[in-house]
Amino acid sequence: MSTTSKAAARGRTILATRPLAAWRTIDLLTCAFLGVAFGVAYWAWNLAYQAPNTALSAIFPPLAGITGAPWLMAGVVGGLVIRRPGAALFTELVAASIEALIGSSWGLSTLVSGGLQGLGAEIAFAILGYAAFGLGAALLAGALSAPLEAVYEWYAYWTDWGWGFKVAYLFILTASGAVIAGGVGWLLTRGLARAGALGAFPPGQEIREAKTAV
Repeated sequence: MSTTSKAAARGRTILATRPLAAWRTIDLLTCAFLGVAFGVAYWAWNLAYQAPNTALSAIFPPLAGITGAPWLMAGVVGGLVIRRPGAALFTELVAASIEALIGSSWGLSTLVSGGLQGLGAEIAFAILGYAAFGLGAALLAGALSAPLEAVYEWYAYWTDWGWGFKVAYLFILTASGAVIAGGVGWLLTRGLARAGALGAFPPGQEIREAKTAV
């Protein structure tokens, strides 16, 4: 294989099999599994985030958006792995449901947040035509997971804030979503693919092709 062909193989984005709406059983099961795993992780973060959240809020209240970003990750990873319409939303909703069932501080409103966050990530992948799933796509999905959630929180939790704090929170949560949910989500997806856990999905195939091209 020529050097050019090897480089192309290493950089090729592999899409889900067509038609995109034709979900396989393994797609559904993997989305559910990812959602459950993230739901448990979300619940654990619910126990751990309070100390850093309090410290950041004492500096500038909207900095609480930084600690909210990890809750945006499930939809990003679900979309990166499955690469079908609805995957990001489905994964985030499952994660929110599991978190609520285990015992979230926010009760059933966790499902509202999960739906808004997952919808935001879904919009990002839709904008890209479900045809781009690299780091840039992950950053966009992480960023767009935040705005709808931020607006919801303005009226559900931050009712005593002025518009300056509210807008600052939106921008901080969006930036944090891009870096933490998007960037870390992309690294997690790549790590799972390299470990062989995603062999039946495009990320796993991309890793196999890259190794073959070396």
